[in-house]
Formats: sequence, structure tokens, C-alpha cells
Amino acid sequence: MKWVTMICALWASSVDAACRQALVLGLDVSGSVDAAEYQLQRSGLATALLLPAVTEVFLRHHAAPIDIAVFEWSGPSHQIVILPWTTVADRATLAAVANTLRNSPRIAGDPTTAIGSAMSFASDLLVSRQHCWKQTVDLSADGLANTGPRPQDVAPPAVAANITINALVIGSANTKELSSYFSEYVVRGPDAFVEVALGFDDYANAMERKLLRELQSIAIGAAPDNRTITQSLPIFNMPRQRPLWIKPR
Repeated sequence: MKWVTMICALWASSVDAACRQALVLGLDVSGSVDAAEYQLQRSGLATALLLPAVTEVFLRHHAAPIDIAVFEWSGPSHQIVILPWTTVADRATLAAVANTLRNSPRIAGDPTTAIGSAMSFASDLLVSRQHCWKQTVDLSADGLANTGPRPQDVAPPAVAANITINALVIGSANTKELSSYFSEYVVRGPDAFVEVALGFDDYANAMERKLLRELQSIAIGAAPDNRTITQSLPIFNMPRQRPLWIKPR
């Protein structure tokens, strides 16, 4: 009977360690993002994470929480993790995440925009989160790639081939061009989409919409006593944008 006890213990442990989604967010800190816009981006993400609807989604199922990591990116070799992988199991952890985002210093780096390099870096981060049932990349940017590998040429590691890459583009006069570019070359995977912020002042609102859409309903799996947890996360019916396409350059 000892081996039965060991198997049950391992089974219970695997359920306790369940992760329903791994979400890695990449924030644009290229030269086009000035100090004020940088703070709006950081504080906008922190604000969105603490909004009631987003908090509810994060904390809906304690048995299978969400893991989150955040990094800043610009040029081909400038990717800085400002929040390492963190399991969000309670409000205190989510508040600590928001505090880190608000108070971590900006590290000066390459002013260019290497979207392809940021995609590769995010995919590499997800390699350590293959036990999570869903892996998602969330890239924010206010411009087109101008250095590094082209986004359309970037392939994820074989072990992370099923990830979803979404984008939040920050624009004003160039919103249509940015949306088209990211729709065509950057976003990929199941249910991938582009969200739009009409300038950095709109970043928190856009990030809330994006998080609610990303953290969609997902099966919770089986509990140790063979009961199936069937309750799912609420699906927020966010308005879908009309697809915008441009011809490859």
C-alpha cells in the first residue's frame, strides 16, 4: 500500500502546483518612449492589474492560479526582467506585483525597436512554464521594428511552439498602420489579437481590456478525489476590432 500512498501524494502535489496560465508581458522602452510615457506605461499596467474585474479573474481559482512575469525591451540585446515569474494566489501578491511595477527604476538601454528579439526573449521565458495549461505573451509597443530579426521570421522554441502572442499597440495618428503591422507580422497562436491604446494616457484602459480578453475561460481539470472542477472563468465579451491588413513589404 506504500506505493499507492506515494502515487496519491504525487497526484495531489501536481494538482496543488497547477498553473492555469502563464502570462509574460513585455513593455516597450525604446527611444520613442519618453520619461512621462514610460511612467504611464508602468503605472497603467499596475492600475489595470488592481482593477476589480481583473483581480477577480486572477483570483477566481486558487487551486490553479496564474503565473505572471514582466520585462522591458528595446534593442536586440536589451531585455530586462523587472518582475520574475510570480504565482498570483492572493490579493497581497497582486498588490506586491503592482508595487514592483510602479517603483522599479528604468534601466537605460538601446533606443532602437527590436520586436523580433522581444518575441524570442518572451518565448524563452515561457520554456520554464510548460506545466501551465496556457502560455501567453503580451507585447506593448508604440512603433514598428527597425532592427534585429524581423518579427515574421521569428520562430518560438520547439518546446514553446503552442504559445499565443498578443499585442497592445500605442498610437495616435499612426494607429491604423501599427494595428496592421502587428496583425500581419507579430500576433500568432490560438485566439491571438491586437488591442489599441489611443496614446499612453489610454494605456491603463487598453491594458484592462486586453487582460480580460487574454485571461479567458479555461478548464480547471480533475481534483485528487476524481471530482472534476468544471466552473470556468467568466468570458468578458470585449468588442473585436475589424482586422486590418497590409501587403508584406
